[in-house]
Amino acid sequence: MNEEIILKASKEFDIRFSEVDSMNVVWHGSYPLYFEDAREEFGRKYKLEYLRIAEFGYYAPLVDMQIHYKKPLAYQMKPRIDIIYRPTEAAKIVFDYEIYNTETDELMATGRTVQVFMDKNYQLVWITPDFYQEWKRMWNLI
Repeated sequence: MNEEIILKASKEFDIRFSEVDSMNVVWHGSYPLYFEDAREEFGRKYKLEYLRIAEFGYYAPLVDMQIHYKKPLAYQMKPRIDIIYRPTEAAKIVFDYEIYNTETDELMATGRTVQVFMDKNYQLVWITPDFYQEWKRMWNLI
């Protein structure tokens, strides 16, 4: 595994009124949606989209998600989310997330997700799928 290669994508987004609570801060349930948007951006940039995974006969469900709130996001802010791929030898996909206030560059939240592979019969796949090994080779991760 090549520890020097860092695959990262970033996406700026708007805080919508529907995402805040009565305190005018982002409701905690909105953060997983921001993480999802970041994963889709990463997939587009690095050719690891959900539909591509499905074309190879797999699903990649989330099995773990951590969110650490540092400072509140508020309505009308325009934050940026950075997503960083964390290589692992296991048959899973691990991402770290950092959400920043674009006006002050303050770190607002961090997180991590873990996805595993399931086949089309919804059976857990314990061995890294061939397409995912090839994807890692393409980006010089192994």
